[in-house]
Amino acid sequence: YVGNVSHELKTPIFSIQGYIATLLDGGIDDPAINTKYLEKADKAIQRMTSIVRDLDAITRLETGELKPDKTNFNIITLVKEVFEAQEFLAQSHKVTLILEAIHDKPIMVCADRKYIHMVLSNLTANAIKYNISEGGKVTVKFYDMDAFLLIEVVDTGIGIPQSDQKRIFERFYRVDRSRSREQGGTGLGLSIVKHIIEAHEQTIHVKSTINKGSSFTFTLEKSK
Repeated sequence: YVGNVSHELKTPIFSIQGYIATLLDGGIDDPAINTKYLEKADKAIQRMTSIVRDLDAITRLETGELKPDKTNFNIITLVKEVFEAQEFLAQSHKVTLILEAIHDKPIMVCADRKYIHMVLSNLTANAIKYNISEGGKVTVKFYDMDAFLLIEVVDTGIGIPQSDQKRIFERFYRVDRSRSREQGGTGLGLSIVKHIIEAHEQTIHVKSTINKGSSFTFTLEKSK
């Protein structure tokens, strides 16, 4: 684990060192590179900040310091908020976001709204980034299971190999490391998702087929 953390932080740290060294060696006076290198250094710092923030969240979830503050809320409204926040990302990837509700009425669940927002944001962003081509879709569906609600986030993406599906919730595990870093991920998103769902005493599962897409499903307690 420590080795993984060191490896993930090493790349942005070395990048920042390189950019600053170049600027100190005279690049700061070159208008062709000074702003460009400062922007690159800022991007690397943002990546480091994201990694540290996500590590802190996982640690606090694991130790039980961060416990779900359950309230009753409409999951339909929450999904719409997530879609609105992800709209620019979806448009840039030419992906359509679809909400399939059971009916037009509110669907009330009992959970930590902030945490479930984080779960849906992570799953939706991943589904958008790994869609196969233009015209892809990301769909959120709901299934009534008596006392529980099953939520599914399904995409038309590149899929996950069978051999990797059991490990994708591990910290820093990536199916395609180079592409994951290109997309700006910290490698901790799905681990955080799993910890949040388990903190709610629920489960999350994945099913995936190469070049057809993936489906992530998790359950939440319905409001009584």
